[in-house]
Formats: sequence, structure tokens, C-alpha cells
Amino acid sequence: MRGHGFLLAHYVPGSSPVHRAPLWLKFLLVLACGMASFLVADWAAAAAGLGLLCGVYLFSGAGAARLLRAVRPVLPVLAVIGLYQWWQLGGAPAARIVLNVLVCVVAASILTATTPVQALLDGVASLARPFRRLGADPERFALTIAIMLRSIPFIAGAYADVRDSARARGLDRNPRALVLPVFITTVAFARQTGDALAARGLGEAEEPDGPEVRLV
Repeated sequence: MRGHGFLLAHYVPGSSPVHRAPLWLKFLLVLACGMASFLVADWAAAAAGLGLLCGVYLFSGAGAARLLRAVRPVLPVLAVIGLYQWWQLGGAPAARIVLNVLVCVVAASILTATTPVQALLDGVASLARPFRRLGADPERFALTIAIMLRSIPFIAGAYADVRDSARARGLDRNPRALVLPVFITTVAFARQTGDALAARGLGEAEEPDGPEVRLV
């Protein structure tokens, strides 16, 4: 099963300053880029920010080809969004919106390309720890993120395999031939993942404190 088509870059081992940067700083970069996408009103500023982030990505040594693979899946969607916004608002707002989305994608790719998955999940659990007082389970939250990171490339690979198979049979324009096999494969993958987690006692709700109450 191929895993291409994933929006974010996979981890690339390295010792660049970007790799050695604190995780909280990379989280802050992603958060700042997300906030900037709502605040930046000039397409030139968005383009400058995108150029700067691309420079940071290349400086990390992850490579231009990997960056292109991370961005390429979102380009068709951005093309549609850009054309619609150009029709509704004009060229400059459309360019700003598209560039701001690319800024967020590249910032997230910097995080995932320079941070091992385990360190990333530990960081997510640490960030969620203050919410334990509100009933949140940081480990469960990190486990959810890990399953999501594993599931997205699997589903993208399943779609690519089904699309190639349908194209070989001349059914690449038949939505049922594309959607139904991917749906069945995804459900099977979810069941296998759930069984694996249950076999290891992961993801189960904790028993409430206090004596056990029998109804019979």
C-alpha cells in the first residue's frame, strides 16, 4: 500500500539547527503561521513568508523534492479555491488566501520533517497535560494523533491503488469503482487497528474509582 499523497512531510533524520530547535519553538512557528493566515492582508507579505519558510525547510536538509511531495496534494484544491476567490474578490485576495494556506502547510511540514514521531507525540501529550484537570487524558490524545498520522497516508495509498486499478479496467470515471473499495479498505483498516489496540489494552476507558457495584 503506497503512502504518497500525505499532506505533511515525513521525518528526515538530520543534525541541522532546525532539527535541534526546541519542539516548543516549532509548535510556536506552526501556531504563528496559523494565526498569520487570518491577519495577513497583503499577498506580497504572504509570498515573502512562504519564501522564508521554504528557505527554512531547505536549510534543514530535507530536500526540495520532499517539500514538493508534501505540497503537491493540496495544489488542485488550492487551484479551485483560488479561481473561486479570484472570481468573487479579485486576484490579490485570491493570491493571499492561497499563499496563506501554503504557509500553514509548509510550516507543518517543517515540524514533521525535523521532529521524530515519538518526540512529536510526547510533545503533544505534554501540551495536553494541563487539561487533565478538565478530564482530558494526554496519553489518549497523543494516541489519537498517532493513529491519525498513520491512517492518513494509508487511506491516501489505498485511494491511489484503487484509482490505478480502476484506470486499468477503464473505470477511472466511475465514482462507485473508486469510492466503494476505498471505503471497504478503510473500514477493514479501522477494525484491525481497533483490534490491535484492544489486544494491548490501549484506548480503553479507565475504571472509575470506588467500589464495584453489582446489579444482581
